[in-house]
Amino acid sequence: MSNEMIGSLGVVCFVALMFLKVPIAISMATVGVAGFYALTSNSAAAFRILSADFFSNFSSYNLSTIAMFVFMGSLATASGLTEKIFEFAYKVIGHRSGGLAMASVIACMIFGAICGSYAATAAVIGAAAIPEMRRYKYTPALSTSCVAAGGVLGVLIPPSVAFLIYGISTEQSINRLFMAGIIPGVLMGACFIITIHIMTKINPSIAPASTAPRPGAKEILFAARNGILEVALVFALSIGGLFAGYFTPTEAGGVGAAGMFAVALVTGHMNWQKFKRAMEDTTKTTAMIMFMIGGATVFSRFFAVSRLSAAIGNFVLSLEVPPLGIIMVIFGIYIILGMFLETIPIILLTMPIFYPIVVTRLGYDPIWFGVLVVMSGCIGALTPPVGQTVFIVHGLARDVPLEVIFKGVMPFVVASVIATLLVVLFPDLALFLPRLIAP
Repeated sequence: MSNEMIGSLGVVCFVALMFLKVPIAISMATVGVAGFYALTSNSAAAFRILSADFFSNFSSYNLSTIAMFVFMGSLATASGLTEKIFEFAYKVIGHRSGGLAMASVIACMIFGAICGSYAATAAVIGAAAIPEMRRYKYTPALSTSCVAAGGVLGVLIPPSVAFLIYGISTEQSINRLFMAGIIPGVLMGACFIITIHIMTKINPSIAPASTAPRPGAKEILFAARNGILEVALVFALSIGGLFAGYFTPTEAGGVGAAGMFAVALVTGHMNWQKFKRAMEDTTKTTAMIMFMIGGATVFSRFFAVSRLSAAIGNFVLSLEVPPLGIIMVIFGIYIILGMFLETIPIILLTMPIFYPIVVTRLGYDPIWFGVLVVMSGCIGALTPPVGQTVFIVHGLARDVPLEVIFKGVMPFVVASVIATLLVVLFPDLALFLPRLIAP
């Protein structure tokens, strides 16, 4: 059996284990070790790779950045800032038809600036927004789908765990990647808001007209002072310091976590139980991510030794299409992968294949490509059969069938594809802000 055939069989086994609901990290590590043994007939070497890769990843200083930003988001969740953020967003746009749904998207954008995870963003904002939309007689499809869509913005607007993984995997600047995600994140959020506006114009019954008066400037400023001032301060201290070059990514995460903890203490929103819950959530999330990184590293080694990654790369380059056509093919592959996998394992598994093609062979900017990968992951998080944010929202609204949420989220999938295509066609949407940073 050829090496490429063994590699292909390994991919099939990985997919089978995933459908059997074996954790992704264990699936990747198991197939990686078994595949490496099948290629080399050396069990000792296969298990040495397993132990060495897990140890090197778990002891990596660079990867400690993940724990810091996850802790920052966990403290924000536990400190009860969510309700304030949603109230501010509703004050700004709640007077419009579909205003609560639009406010949910805006709240996701703001919370994403201190979170870095679409799972946490969808869960936390959904817990505050969905009951309000139900109270105002929004249809189940709109009230759930807008939160599921808005949740993906948590991984696009900095700080973003996905950008951290991409930057570490490809040795690209984390602060440039964070800056590159700002405009595309706002663009995608704006596309979601426009989608809600169009949907409510076509069918007003899905979102009853709001009775809220149009707010004045003073009301908006008051809501901002009481709703997002803390978020703005922490973002400016942590991410602003990173952009300005005062902090490394790890230091920025630590400063952000410390700032969020201080805000929660000063505002009286922190006690021992909430702090304990934040620590537990951080430990669980960080361990999950670290195990995925370790498993993906082992799997990637097997993939490289089997030469299947080189074969896939050569096949993509052999397509008789212009460079932009190859980018569109890769974009489609990422959307398909996103239907089954989370963004982090997708990045870890595909960078050895597509990064050299896009950056080295085709000459595209690696920062722009990172934004494209993360945006593709956002689309995949909304699509069946394994749309992660849809399942998270379904957990908050058990009485709403999954098929209703998936059907309701389809207009937002179209909007996210449009936003991503705009970034593909106009790379400066992602590269304008990073270019402001001195090399």
